[in-house]
Amino acid sequence: MAGPLAARAAASILTRMRELAPSPDAVVETSFVLNGPDRGARLAPSEICDTLRGDALGWVHLRAQHPDTPGWIIANLSYLDPTIIDALVAEETRPRVTRVGDGLIVILRGINSIDGEEPEDMVSIRLWIDPHRIISLSRRPVQAISDIAADLDRGRGPEDCAAFLVELVERLTQRIENFWSGIDDEADDLEEAVLMEAAPEIRPRLVELRRRAIILRRYLQPQRDALRSLQGAHPVWLGNDDLRHLAEELDALERVVEDADAMRDRMALVRDEIASQLSDRLNRNMYMLSVLSALFLPLGFLTGLLGINVAGVPGAGNDNAFWIFVGALVGVVAVQLVILRKLKWI
Repeated sequence: MAGPLAARAAASILTRMRELAPSPDAVVETSFVLNGPDRGARLAPSEICDTLRGDALGWVHLRAQHPDTPGWIIANLSYLDPTIIDALVAEETRPRVTRVGDGLIVILRGINSIDGEEPEDMVSIRLWIDPHRIISLSRRPVQAISDIAADLDRGRGPEDCAAFLVELVERLTQRIENFWSGIDDEADDLEEAVLMEAAPEIRPRLVELRRRAIILRRYLQPQRDALRSLQGAHPVWLGNDDLRHLAEELDALERVVEDADAMRDRMALVRDEIASQLSDRLNRNMYMLSVLSALFLPLGFLTGLLGINVAGVPGAGNDNAFWIFVGALVGVVAVQLVILRKLKWI
């Protein structure tokens, strides 16, 4: 008796939770059927939950920033393992891949494509993927998600969960590579500019470039490690071809991470070159000031000596004394120049 009663009570509670759950219109950004006769069709709000529980492969992308999203997940996806729900609604995330049964918790990051924001401030994408459902969330728009949805609207796009994962990783990695290519080109231009002349405006560019490389590497290293773990512990629905495509994306991420490490060394060398050029310029200026000081020191001594207001100054009564004195100063300068020349100071 207790078993049926408990089952009916649980069903009643679940029904009540669904009634109180937020409307899908508020939390759902996009949703599709990926296979079967309705492949590529967008899901109506009333069809989302049934499709995700059914045999057809359904995909729903939720607005993680919406305050009602956690409640909607708990009310409508309570049949999932609590570990999965915790991963989907967690406040803080880092790239990782965790296998739970026949599915995967996948947390990745993509380039921030929002106008006015820093591209290297990467956007987190959280997913649960199994053969019957794909649930994804992001706090900000992700261009890769929009591209996949656009392909599905045109009758193309992934037809199973493995193809969806591969296409998502490929699109994220391609944008990362394109963004990094721009940073690498900027670093080349900076190095060339420094070799020509260490202009003052180069230093802010150097600092900004190092900052972007450091931030990008901080996000991409765990993403690389996540794809590595996926190669080792993957569900059966990821076939050899899928793993080969993912391995190519892993290799691309490896290159970007290695380039980011090398970028720090390159920018350190650029910084040292700038410091060296500035030091040489300062030393050269100080040297010129020292030579000028050496030239004018005896002149200052002589003019100061003859400028004292006491009796007995030589030439005080001679009308040509001033010009004679100027000629003597010129002679002193000429002698100094000869001496400095012989000493190879100038």
